[in-house]
Amino acid sequence: MDRTLKALSLVLSYPTRELQHAMPEIGGVLASDTRLTAAARRALRPLVGELSGRDIYDLQETYVGLFDRSRTLSLNLFEHVHGESRDRGGAMVSLVEMYRDAGFDPVTSELPDHLPMLLEFLSTRPFTEVQETLADAAHILEALNARLDRRESPYGAVFAALLQLSGAKADKAAVAELLEEPELDPNDLEALDKVWEESEVRFGPDPNAGCPQVRDMLARMDKPITPAPQQAAE
Repeated sequence: MDRTLKALSLVLSYPTRELQHAMPEIGGVLASDTRLTAAARRALRPLVGELSGRDIYDLQETYVGLFDRSRTLSLNLFEHVHGESRDRGGAMVSLVEMYRDAGFDPVTSELPDHLPMLLEFLSTRPFTEVQETLADAAHILEALNARLDRRESPYGAVFAALLQLSGAKADKAAVAELLEEPELDPNDLEALDKVWEESEVRFGPDPNAGCPQVRDMLARMDKPITPAPQQAAE
């Protein structure tokens, strides 16, 4: 297992007391990985410190305000590519099948494109595959990093670290397009409700649409993407 990817998966997860107790070990893993530059490792220290010692309820409130109340900071990667369109459902079916083909069976209520889950999966895969997958998502990681930096959030250091591990440079035009999406005030609940009032995600195929983005993202995996089932999941 790639302990650094597992550690990054954990620090991007919803804060719990168990996570706090594990932070000394997690921080040690991140501080010792020489694949990251010294500057990148130093940049992770404030987040490690906050997760270790800050009040757990403050941590949880901050996390929800960042990642759950803002689509532009969503940790569900396909949210940034497909929104709530049917394409996203087909993409997630393919992702679930990829997990199963690799013998990865996550026990969680999160959607399969949730970044902490993807990182946990990648922690079990060869590093060349890790780099290819992270490189395909580099523009999303860079946009999230930029938005978190604007908010002076220590979570931005995680995305900068993932970009370093990818060994890739994000496409500037793709990043700029993502950053054009307006950010809403996470405390404006009425505006947030309006944004989230869209069609539900369906996990069946759309006969009139393909999914080139997810094909690009998963094309280099060991297993070919199998066609989506011919019915929508309940």
